[in-house]
Amino acid sequence: MWDVLSAAAVPLSVLDLSVVNDGQSTTETLGSTARVAQRADELGYLRYWVAEHHNMPSVACTAPTVLMAHLAAITERIHVGSGGVMLPNHAPLVVAEQFAMLEALHPGRVDVGVGRAPGTDQATAAAVRRSAELLGADDFPRDLLDLMGLLGDRRVDTGLWDRFRATPAAASFPTVFLLGSSGYSAQLAAHLGLPFAFAHHFDMGGALQATELYHRGFQPSAVLAEPHMIITANALIADTEDDAQWHAAPGRITALGRRTGRFIPLPSPVDAAAHPQLDEANRLPTGRVIGTPEQVVPVLRSLVERTGARELMVTSVAYDVAARIRSIELLAEHWAA
Repeated sequence: MWDVLSAAAVPLSVLDLSVVNDGQSTTETLGSTARVAQRADELGYLRYWVAEHHNMPSVACTAPTVLMAHLAAITERIHVGSGGVMLPNHAPLVVAEQFAMLEALHPGRVDVGVGRAPGTDQATAAAVRRSAELLGADDFPRDLLDLMGLLGDRRVDTGLWDRFRATPAAASFPTVFLLGSSGYSAQLAAHLGLPFAFAHHFDMGGALQATELYHRGFQPSAVLAEPHMIITANALIADTEDDAQWHAAPGRITALGRRTGRFIPLPSPVDAAAHPQLDEANRLPTGRVIGTPEQVVPVLRSLVERTGARELMVTSVAYDVAARIRSIELLAEHWAA
């Protein structure tokens, strides 16, 4: 059994998917992301990560490094990162150059969260990668090693770093995290001695199995002496249970849509309350946690302790940005109490 920290000692972070509200522009969506990031920075959250999705009407962030640059510029101390960059979509050298530049601009505040999923459908992935022949992730381990090497962590004798530099004169390097929702990613992170973030918020299960694989198989590396796992959770906290359920209903509707292949913008709470499929959405099996601090915090602490996580990263889906901000305020207030 791995060492378990007291949940109250585990730092908090935020994952922001930049979900688009019904009737909202991309500019407004990204403005909300910026407001939440600034408040998370003020509250002492450790990290603020943004995702990579393409050709989706429900997600505004298509280029995480661009959004990261903006968020880092308008915050003071919080780490900004990708949750994550989908490496098969990009050349490792290009990714390394982008993150090396971010690190040069904001030393010590940049995280490289790397995943191997496409972040979209197969047709869009083919357009992003410029060839249907490149749709597999067979090259992912080699590409990951090249990315790591270009960012200062060289694990094999030869690689892209023999011929190329991500930046001409690096003074520091960003931290590379491997992201995943399966045993494969957990085992690869363990083998390479990398920090690992498990996507528990995907509602696909498997957190305890991935945790076991990561901790049991972890091999210390030059960048990490002991396992470091981030567990994500979909959580929404409000001052009353009624308020929490009211603001959570839109997220439940979009979750049902995803299950049936429909990626729709987030409806308002008023529209969600009148939606003909709300009862069906409420019955969906889910790991999301909704309610008051007294209801939510113990569940999140239990998740941290059962997985041996060293960080908790929450994503809060709500139509009103004020509800998202209130959720992270209440979590920060009650987490270590």
